Amino acid sequence: MGAQSVETMTAAHFAEAGGPEVLKLCEWPVPSPGPGDVLIKVAAAGLNQADTMQRKGFYPPPPGASPIIGLEIAGEVVALGEGAPAALLDQQVCALVPGGGYAQYCLAKAAHCLPVPAGLSPIEAAALPETLFTVWHNVFERAFAREGETILVHGGASGIGTMTIDLGRLFGLRVIVTCGSDEKCARAMALGAAHAINYKTMDFVEEVTKITGGNGVEIVFDMVAGDYVPRNLQCLAEDGRHVTIATQGGAKAEVNMVTLMVRRLTMTGSTLRPRSDEFKALLAQEIAANAWPFVESGQLRPVMDKVFPLAAAAEAHAHLEAGKHVGKIVLEM
Repeated sequence: MGAQSVETMTAAHFAEAGGPEVLKLCEWPVPSPGPGDVLIKVAAAGLNQADTMQRKGFYPPPPGASPIIGLEIAGEVVALGEGAPAALLDQQVCALVPGGGYAQYCLAKAAHCLPVPAGLSPIEAAALPETLFTVWHNVFERAFAREGETILVHGGASGIGTMTIDLGRLFGLRVIVTCGSDEKCARAMALGAAHAINYKTMDFVEEVTKITGGNGVEIVFDMVAGDYVPRNLQCLAEDGRHVTIATQGGAKAEVNMVTLMVRRLTMTGSTLRPRSDEFKALLAQEIAANAWPFVESGQLRPVMDKVFPLAAAAEAHAHLEAGKHVGKIVLEM
């Protein structure tokens, strides 16, 4: 154990599910690290759409996780559980966590932490884990993205979208995005997207067909599902891969299986939060080996939208749900 003797902390929490206004500051016991855990004094916590779903009562934390919202944090390791590496004590880290991020202290598995390099602020570090783990796993491990391929990603201005643009730039992918406004399209292009389609004024299937000369894209990275799925499949090249990570447009889709067979398409998807600690540890190792060197060199940085104090968590949620943001929204403790 380190010199951690504080017993209570401030957290942003809600008594019952509802709109952003239900998030209030409250006192909460400081958690104690169990085997393999580290206790982090949180400097900043990233916001994600999953947080708003949990606040509305649609996305309960997995068994054993903190009921407090928050899936990614950065800060200083102040105490160690049994078996956690002694070298982590007093280190600045960022971590993927199953909950508990909107608080002054949060537990993380030591194996799910990544070192914060000099030159990376805690606010930027807190904006990395959720999108980096999600995009790395789904684009590279599930969709098998390879250098020279083209990927269509919906929500190009979101945290996930901007991370896909960034990783695409570093790993030789051509990234086509859809966004809901010309302003967001312009931002996505400035960040390195090869093409940006305003889905409110253009048919993205027609545009993708034009952009790819009728060949289609190798990968569709989908957060919408619903009636987007058959349209997404129309965008795919032969042997194309379709990967879904959210169902913002509805959980059910109608798919022409003959199209799937004739064009040899693959459909997959995943959710990160309920996966095992072992899986997340392996994913952290993959990221540490392949993507983190770009963070250390300064070539990979999260696209930042706005920073709010913890006391303004309700305002931060309202800002996220308004959908005007580009990149990541972060709470500062």
